[in-house]
Amino acid sequence: MTQHSLTLIVLAGGLGSRFGGNKQIAEIPGLGCTIMELSIADAVNAGVSQVVIVINKKIRAEFEATILPRLPKSLDIVLVEQEITTIPAKFSSLATTRTKPWGTGHALLCAKPFVHNPAIVITADDYYGASSFEIIAEHFKHNSQWAMVGYPIKDTLSKQGGVNRGVCKVDQQGYLIDVVEYLDIKRENNTLYGNNPHGEQCEIANDALGSMSFWGITPRIFEYLESGFSEFLEDNDNGVTKEYYLPDQIQKAIKNTFQSVAVYQAQSAWYGVTYRSELEKVSKKLYELHHGRTNNKHTCSNAN
Repeated sequence: MTQHSLTLIVLAGGLGSRFGGNKQIAEIPGLGCTIMELSIADAVNAGVSQVVIVINKKIRAEFEATILPRLPKSLDIVLVEQEITTIPAKFSSLATTRTKPWGTGHALLCAKPFVHNPAIVITADDYYGASSFEIIAEHFKHNSQWAMVGYPIKDTLSKQGGVNRGVCKVDQQGYLIDVVEYLDIKRENNTLYGNNPHGEQCEIANDALGSMSFWGITPRIFEYLESGFSEFLEDNDNGVTKEYYLPDQIQKAIKNTFQSVAVYQAQSAWYGVTYRSELEKVSKKLYELHHGRTNNKHTCSNAN
């Protein structure tokens, strides 16, 4: 078994219904690659030598034909299919009525057999910026705790309307206390407002950080995810809609003092695509970033 100091785990198993297609493999106009490939290039430049990509089997053939040949040949690349049937045997009956993936917590759990070292976990359709990978790579040179990169919520707003974000509460030592999901966040009269879990509109601090699903984890997380997933299947009537979310499980790990999570503020902008109509604007920004890079770094067009 090849030893790696740092792995990148890309969660690409979502169906992207609001996007109107498989946004994980949608190419950026003008660059001829996906957002995921840009992230992989940033990860390689930060020292990642293994990439585990969790995909939906519906995109495997297209992924292998178009994206895989463009990735760096030096990388140890593992494709893992997130299957609805990949659940403990005693819950197998639930899989017969399930039509959508079990969620990001389950997606990460699918990567367990292939990850034996610290890892960065991202989603395939968000662009996080090169410095975020460098931050977590540096973190794991000196720490064994989990970590996350948080992005100023004020910089992740949309002109299309309100956004939903996990608002981070951080202690004085820089560790995550919790992440609370706020809905319909928008700026009004230079103040941020959002609806808390009780449906009440509240003011959000201007310097608040949001969780955009950029995590640094160790293999210890898998034992926690396994036990948590069994509890989820046992306790929830989830045959149709409920999902096993990774942020929820990380928060439970903090609450149960199973693990601490160091929080770093992002030094790069975040770009995400939820709707196909947003692709053009985001693509323009990424095109500008890509062509501003030096030639001695891996990018999606010269990574090979």
